[in-house]
Amino acid sequence: MTGSLLEVIALDLRDAIAAEEGGADRLEIVADMASDGLTPAVGTVAAIAKECALPQMVMLRPAPGFTATDEEIEGLRQNARALAEAGAAGFVFGFLDAGGAVDLVATEALIHAVAPLPWTFHRAVDHAANVQAAWRAVRLLPNLATVLTAGSPAGVGDGMATLKTRADAGDAPLILVGGGLRREHVPVLLDYGLRAFHVGSAVRGSWAEPVDARLVRLWRGFIDAP
Repeated sequence: MTGSLLEVIALDLRDAIAAEEGGADRLEIVADMASDGLTPAVGTVAAIAKECALPQMVMLRPAPGFTATDEEIEGLRQNARALAEAGAAGFVFGFLDAGGAVDLVATEALIHAVAPLPWTFHRAVDHAANVQAAWRAVRLLPNLATVLTAGSPAGVGDGMATLKTRADAGDAPLILVGGGLRREHVPVLLDYGLRAFHVGSAVRGSWAEPVDARLVRLWRGFIDAP
């Protein structure tokens, strides 16, 4: 990766336009942040694709939590086709089984459904029973673009040591840091060799308010600082 990547969570077209105006590189499109982000409507993706040039990484998640039934996965496979036709540039998903290991059957089913588009394994990796084993499983999967991780279920502030460990293990090119990311974390993360950052509430006053282009611009400056 050359330079730093800034991905902004967008709930709608207004968010997307503000993120683009502020200098974001990429969008994560979700619905229902009260549930930590679920699959958005096809119409939302289509509207953004019509008005905004930024690539959309679209969430495929049927419900809160990190597990999914066979029926839910089949529904997501159908959603993925419609979302790709609407303008998705890639997808965000990832599942754990009842024991807390990466659910390879569910995850691979969606990888095949969205191929050849890239995808991000989301923060389910932080909630795995064995994080090292989860990373070993995920990094081998095809078309993987990034892994969204805070290094800890509690957020980046508690996950810094794990993020450094993962970077030192050679995973830096895959890591998209997000989840409680704050300005003061950025210089340290850059020192670790991490260059991809994901922000949501940090670029808006609250989840009830839209993305603020001014705050996106500030984050652009934080991650591009020499």
